[in-house]
Amino acid sequence: MDRLKVGIIFGGRSEEHPVSVKSAREVARNLDIEKYEPFYVGITKSGAWKLCDGPDADWENSSCRPAVLSPDSSVHGLLVQEQGRYETIRLDVVLPVLHGTLGEDGAMQGLLELSGIPYIGCDVQSSALCMDKSLAYIVARSAGIATPNFWTVTANENIDPDRLPYPVFVKPARSGSSFGVTKVSREEELLSAVETARKYDSKVLIEEAVVGSEIGCAILGNDLNLVAGEVDQIALSHGFFRIHQEDEPETGSENSTAVVPADIPEESRLLVEETAKAVYRALGCRGLSRVDMFLKDDGEVVLNEVNTLPGMTSYSRYPRMMAAAGLPLSEVIDRTVSLALTGKIR
Repeated sequence: MDRLKVGIIFGGRSEEHPVSVKSAREVARNLDIEKYEPFYVGITKSGAWKLCDGPDADWENSSCRPAVLSPDSSVHGLLVQEQGRYETIRLDVVLPVLHGTLGEDGAMQGLLELSGIPYIGCDVQSSALCMDKSLAYIVARSAGIATPNFWTVTANENIDPDRLPYPVFVKPARSGSSFGVTKVSREEELLSAVETARKYDSKVLIEEAVVGSEIGCAILGNDLNLVAGEVDQIALSHGFFRIHQEDEPETGSENSTAVVPADIPEESRLLVEETAKAVYRALGCRGLSRVDMFLKDDGEVVLNEVNTLPGMTSYSRYPRMMAAAGLPLSEVIDRTVSLALTGKIR
């Protein structure tokens, strides 16, 4: 039986480039090459696309060839430059191992829709919706899901510091991870925090701080057929949760550990899973996503954010939650490929 030709796209132009490369390495280690023939396409920080042997440490300097994903659906794959000419490689499915801007915000998904190639993960609409935290909150609230109180500040807009109930979190509205996020406890800190967030996005989100445990739930599937991983819980050593260090994001968090399974009552765990699935459906997610929430002392579950292309590194939360539920990364890959090709888990 012929192997499925899988395009694995990694790297990208966002601040999460190094994390994406590390995620791709973990995917490569867990990909069953008896089932799949991988084609690794790395995107440099400057935006150049290269077909390479794999996402190793020196992939940008190895014998890569310029390659692009063709928007022409008759090509159904890659155009690869070879000695001044282009050859085509037809792909059966694409796994975009990309995080953040231009990776999980609908841009890559739009190109994949034009190409006609089935791809793993959320579609254009749900990717864009989940990336914009303020819009995700509006839709979630309309579905009866609790969210933090929030305010948005656009590019040329100012906000009166007196009107806010401190502490608040100031963050880019459409950026990945914890880049540009500041906890603000006093009025005089607000404007500086807004300027920090604007380095990553012209639209800034201000959230009232939620007192509670930070909880996550990995979801896999489409529509009503959803599988949840074990719920995890963030244990902090200091400060607020930063999933990546800003200087060296590929090394993981400097102030937290994800505890799997979460040390919470069984009824709370069931409510977290139920809420995560409700969020996933309300925002139109498909394939896979990680839903981050707060569990308050009174038992209420409040949405934090949705990651539509969660990290796949050895320390990342999504694969650890799935592994704790009995689904190793190799099985997650198999199931997401099946979902991309058929809409169902085989």
